[in-house]
Amino acid sequence: MITSPFFVKPTPLQVVMLKVAAALLPAIAVYVHVFGIGILVQLALATATALATEAACLKLRKYPLKPFLTDGSAIVTAWLLALSMPPLGGWWMVVLATFIAIALAKHLYGGLGQNPFNPAMIGFAVMIVSFPAQMSRWVAPLALPAVDLDAGDQLAYIFTGSLPDGLSFDAIASATPLDTVKTALIQHGNLGEVLHGLLFSSGGMLPSQMGWIALAYLAGGLYLLFSRIIPWQTPLSFLAGLGVLAGGMYAYDPNHYTSPLFHLFGGAAMLGAFFIVTDPVTGPTTPRGRLIYGALIGILTYCIRVYGGYPDGVAFAVIIMNIAAPFIDQYTQPAVFGRKTKGAKA
Repeated sequence: MITSPFFVKPTPLQVVMLKVAAALLPAIAVYVHVFGIGILVQLALATATALATEAACLKLRKYPLKPFLTDGSAIVTAWLLALSMPPLGGWWMVVLATFIAIALAKHLYGGLGQNPFNPAMIGFAVMIVSFPAQMSRWVAPLALPAVDLDAGDQLAYIFTGSLPDGLSFDAIASATPLDTVKTALIQHGNLGEVLHGLLFSSGGMLPSQMGWIALAYLAGGLYLLFSRIIPWQTPLSFLAGLGVLAGGMYAYDPNHYTSPLFHLFGGAAMLGAFFIVTDPVTGPTTPRGRLIYGALIGILTYCIRVYGGYPDGVAFAVIIMNIAAPFIDQYTQPAVFGRKTKGAKA
């Protein structure tokens, strides 16, 4: 007869990172279908830069290379960052962003497990603040007639900035759904017919092409949940905080606020919910703390999207709440077993 105590063997870090990378593959596949192979180039550049920067930092700190280069953490950071960048952004953008994420946001604080801020979000935030014009240059989906770029054209633009003769980037560029909505509100004061334009489907409820990418992130996130790689509290509370606030504002004035489905499946909401907010290093460790943390990130994301200067707010909301994570942990610690809680009778 088997009796207690029972001990659960911890999952090795390499296995965790491998499963996270596998969960991103459906979104990457959809990304390639929508925007072309440019995203694969960005992923390759980010991965190479992450490994090179990780090795250089470890060498400077006199740490062994193999254990840290093979744990997969640098690669996952690189992938998350590359998936947040414009798919046809210049090669230097993703290289610089990845260097900042690994060298400054990770190793400057002591390496894996010591960083107070999510490295991928720091890299993205620095880039969008420093180079807003370049970070907003998104190409339209390949399915549109105006976009006729083959693999060679995409490679040439990423590394040289040149396009085929007679074709300018403005002719194939397209604002993201969130950016389109923000611009419409600034220029016209209401959404008008924007939600019925080319970028949207279902009467403006969902962003068409980006919505499929969001669904792929959702599928990968559910895989991580059922594999018990990530806790359920943070993604659920993040989506609830974002969705409930968006739903309330949409019910109040649908001419000035988009539907909750638009916010949940637009931008980096699904990527953030399952792959960013759930970072175990930079978030709270208590179940109640995770619920508070995720909900506040969702609320901040909506506020930045609607009232801030940037179309999406996931990165900034995560960084802000990274600062608050230790305090949330401190005030949500459960009572120690065998000790009286505050205010309890003797």
